[in-house]
Amino acid sequence: MLQNFFTPQLARFSVNENMLFQQEGATSHTARMSMNAANALFPNRVVSRNGDIPWPPPPRSPDLTPCDYFIWGYLKTKVFETRPRTIADLKQRIQDEVAAIPVEMLREVMNSFRSRLEECVRRNGSHLEGVTFKT
Repeated sequence: MLQNFFTPQLARFSVNENMLFQQEGATSHTARMSMNAANALFPNRVVSRNGDIPWPPPPRSPDLTPCDYFIWGYLKTKVFETRPRTIADLKQRIQDEVAAIPVEMLREVMNSFRSRLEECVRRNGSHLEGVTFKT
């Protein structure tokens, strides 16, 4: 994924020494091969359980990112409204549903992301347990 998808996509942007790469502690993400690939792209700037910058203590994900608090659950619901029968069908359903996300919904997601970040700053970086955001 990092080599075949992320690296080519990353080439479209200007990466600088202030950018960090953040990942949660999934075993496949912290495997030696994955960590080597991430470190090659972001030397000394990998936020991970086994990275240069340690991930916050459990729970590992502060659920601030749009992928954590929105996209994965949303896509799972949409993709499995009808059960994909093959891997190819599953991949196509994921691509179709990602393409069909309304722009206004993405704007709302990003506004919520900003609110989450602001609340995290107000709490001096502590977890947002028990915080409810507008839907």
